[in-house]
Amino acid sequence: MNTKTMEGLVGAGINMEMVNTPFRVYKQARLEGDTETMERSMGYMNDFSEKAESYQTKADEGMKEDAKEAREKAELERKKAVEKRRQEREDVEKKLEENRAKTAESKMDSVEISEDGKMLQKEAATEETVDAEASSKKTAAREPVTYVKVDVDIVETAPIKEMKGTSVDCSV
Repeated sequence: MNTKTMEGLVGAGINMEMVNTPFRVYKQARLEGDTETMERSMGYMNDFSEKAESYQTKADEGMKEDAKEAREKAELERKKAVEKRRQEREDVEKKLEENRAKTAESKMDSVEISEDGKMLQKEAATEETVDAEASSKKTAAREPVTYVKVDVDIVETAPIKEMKGTSVDCSV
């Protein structure tokens, strides 16, 4: 709480309490009919109430300053929280990227081919090219193939062992 606010609230409270004393004197003077004492007590009451109002104004100013400081503090905290979240997100992304890199490295296998293997690979590659050239020449020289559909009825037959001694009609 701001010092202006505290001073204003305390001052206003004390002065409002101090208004009660001249007010009691005013009531007593009214009952007695003493107008001079009534006027004096009214003057004191006005003085105390004016002081209470000035302290109330001071308290209002202090409360406005408190509210302004609270808004600035809240904005600063919000910015810090946003920065913290952004930093945490960047850290998580870095960790994920590192994990992806580690996972990719662990999944990759490497193969080394010996000199003998390289020689065999070259020989196989040259044989494939020779075979591919020969097959392309053969396919170019061949005549086109014609496919014909044939209808065939399938007849169930008994196993050969059971067919001994029986005659089977194979006419279609």
